Amino acid sequence: MAGIAFGRFDDSFSFGSIKAYLAEFISTLLFVFAGVGSAIAYAVTFGLAIGGQITILTGIFYWIAQLLGSIVACFLLKFVTGGLAIPIHSVAAGVGAAEGVVTEIIITFALVYTVYATAADPKKGPLGTIAPIAIGFIVGANILAAGPFSGGSMNPARSFGPAVVSGDFSGNWIYWVGPLVGGGLAGAIYGYVFLPSEHVPLATDF
Repeated sequence: MAGIAFGRFDDSFSFGSIKAYLAEFISTLLFVFAGVGSAIAYAVTFGLAIGGQITILTGIFYWIAQLLGSIVACFLLKFVTGGLAIPIHSVAAGVGAAEGVVTEIIITFALVYTVYATAADPKKGPLGTIAPIAIGFIVGANILAAGPFSGGSMNPARSFGPAVVSGDFSGNWIYWVGPLVGGGLAGAIYGYVFLPSEHVPLATDF
């Protein structure tokens, strides 16, 4: 079991780490611009940090890159569409904020737990070969299940970019609280209960 670690600035600013941050920025930009969002990024980063798989400091720089990628993508999307409004995440009519938060907690927990089970766990065995398929499947299933109710965000960065560009932050807190609680719970439970004590955390350029 790997404990939570703050990390060192020399590690977080290594060449490999900087390349990883740039990759996060570009991938988030592309996914958000394409309209599918980057559901993997922010909540999974938080879950991995809580579970001790990456350092808190490295996680912070990942989050900054992801937020910037989402914002830039939404500005580009608004530009290429001639100034059309960028839709924001919001709960459906008749669905309260509390229900939205709980929905986001559940689906983000499922996502981060799947990432741990198929990608981060050294005992994953053959499951590691299907990690991309399993993660993609749970993302798609979560969106189908939760989309009509909470929007199926699973990622604060995915919801933050549209809110910044549109200037509408109404209900945006739902997409911070829900995914971070869900991702953090999954990281804590899997990282501290199911991972072996001798497990080595993931590299900072994960």
